[in-house]
Amino acid sequence: MAKTARPPVIAVMGHIDHGKSSLLDYIRKTHVVADEAGGITQHVSAYIAEHNGRTATFLDTPGHEAFKALRARGASAADIAILVIAADEGVMPQTVGSLNAIKESDIPYIIAITKIDKNNADIERTKHSILEHEMYLEGLGGTIAYVPISSKTGEGISELLDLVLLTADLADLTADPDISATGFVLESTMDPKHGTSATLIIKNGTLVTGNFVVTNNAYAPVRFIEDFAGTRIKSAGPSVPVHISGFNSLPEAGALFSVVPVKKEAEKLACECARTHPATPQAKPQVNGIKEIPLIVKADVAGSVDAIVHELAKITHERSAIHIIASGVGNISENDVKTASASNATIIGFNVEIDATARTLAERDNVIIELFTIIYKLTKRVSEILLAGTPSIEIEQELGRAKVLKIFSTSTKKQVLGAQLLSGTFVVGNIIKIIRKEEEIARGSIENLQQTRTNVKEINTEGEFGMEILLKEGSLPGDTLIAFTMIQS
Repeated sequence: MAKTARPPVIAVMGHIDHGKSSLLDYIRKTHVVADEAGGITQHVSAYIAEHNGRTATFLDTPGHEAFKALRARGASAADIAILVIAADEGVMPQTVGSLNAIKESDIPYIIAITKIDKNNADIERTKHSILEHEMYLEGLGGTIAYVPISSKTGEGISELLDLVLLTADLADLTADPDISATGFVLESTMDPKHGTSATLIIKNGTLVTGNFVVTNNAYAPVRFIEDFAGTRIKSAGPSVPVHISGFNSLPEAGALFSVVPVKKEAEKLACECARTHPATPQAKPQVNGIKEIPLIVKADVAGSVDAIVHELAKITHERSAIHIIASGVGNISENDVKTASASNATIIGFNVEIDATARTLAERDNVIIELFTIIYKLTKRVSEILLAGTPSIEIEQELGRAKVLKIFSTSTKKQVLGAQLLSGTFVVGNIIKIIRKEEEIARGSIENLQQTRTNVKEINTEGEFGMEILLKEGSLPGDTLIAFTMIQS
């Protein structure tokens, strides 16, 4: 059968809280925002929507900077992008990141100016913000289509979908439904019920049960196919997102997949890929005199692991460094706790739970496990862990400075001298050092202080005073005396 037109795959991209999920909520009449912690989409999710009798697959991609890799993955699997820009804020940092991902994928895009229903929305100002970032809109000297929309009232969304389908027609998207399916691994996870699973986007061909999906060194029998709503279906054609379970190892998010008819062929392809691209062990950071803070990172899906590792790499200190000794997908297990106990590591979990056996073992071995559902809180806490584990150093804090004027007496352990206060304060008991020609000669401590022949505890006014110090090497007229204390930093 010849190639036929296929539905477009649309990536919805943009800055955090600019209305991506709200737009999809309106389109598909569901409420994804309520299912995502903190009201943000932290995974790439795929949904099918219908407009004017035609279907399109929408990819909801995260806007937070931490999920840059996921955004890029969403764009690479898509045919068209919708770049959402809120009318109350204009172009923001993750807007630019999303635009870069779109350009790298070389796909057409449409701009949706969202939140036009808000009181502080300013469409004209937003247009100028868009133009300032070299996105040239239709009617303003460019060719980029745009639509002002409100996901609250639905204004402009029908026009947006019309533009999406028109863009798809211009792109002439085709596929051959009679061949075996090929496409992308959008995301992978450890499913508690079905084991290692993956969300796939079929870009060509048809996926049916009975075959084997192969992606890099991972493969799975297609015993059943689930659509985006979790409903089991017999087959899936081009542009359809599906969920497949039973992989022998965790598929790499963003990798291509293909289909073969028998297990033996699947194993052969997976083995060949493993030999050609062996797994790279987690590199240990090259540190010199820097304390390592060991962590184990577990998350519910592979993309989140990548994003968290990427984000934690930004957390630095001059005297310590985060060292991720292990990372993976799935709940925190007994083996994770054993690894943490052996290496004195903290376990960081993102959208995962703790197995009962692991919890008991962690309590027994005093292994710290911290769970999070929002990445901002995770990175903040890891910053605190890094700071708490950073070794303190003692530094000298100068208290006072004086110039030696005359030596009155010197013994093997003591010296009595006259000096002039230059700055600060000298107190009985202070540690002092003697500086001569910018070099430290000796250190000692103040035994006694006199001013106008009277014993005092402190010298804090400029002028001459007497000092008795305990030290092994004596000072000379012209030397500088510096009183100091040691503080932790």
